[in-house]
Amino acid sequence: MSDSTKLNQTFLQKIEFGDEPEDIYYCLIDKKISPDGLDVDKMRLTDPRNIDAQFREQGCLLMFTGDEIASLINRGELDAEKLHQSLFDTAVRENIIKQN
Repeated sequence: MSDSTKLNQTFLQKIEFGDEPEDIYYCLIDKKISPDGLDVDKMRLTDPRNIDAQFREQGCLLMFTGDEIASLINRGELDAEKLHQSLFDTAVRENIIKQN
C-alpha cells in the first residue's frame, strides 16, 4: 500500500468455497483498490497457478483460511471479537501496511 493506511480504509471479506474451515478464507481488503470487495466470480475463472496474483491485484492484503484464523485466535495472536482490527494490526506489524 502506498502512503499511510488507516483501519477504515480496509475491510474484512469472508469467502466460502465450501463448508470446511480450510474452504473459508478471511481476507483483509484495501478499499482503495476494491471498494466492493474481491470479485469471486472472476477469480473462479483464474488459472489456479495465478490465483495469488489475482488476490493481490484485487487488493487483498492478507488472507488466512478458517483453520489458520482459529489457530491464531487460540494462540492469542488474533481477537475473535475484533477480527478486522486484529488482522489490520497484524498487517501493520508485518510491514504489509505502512502507518506514519
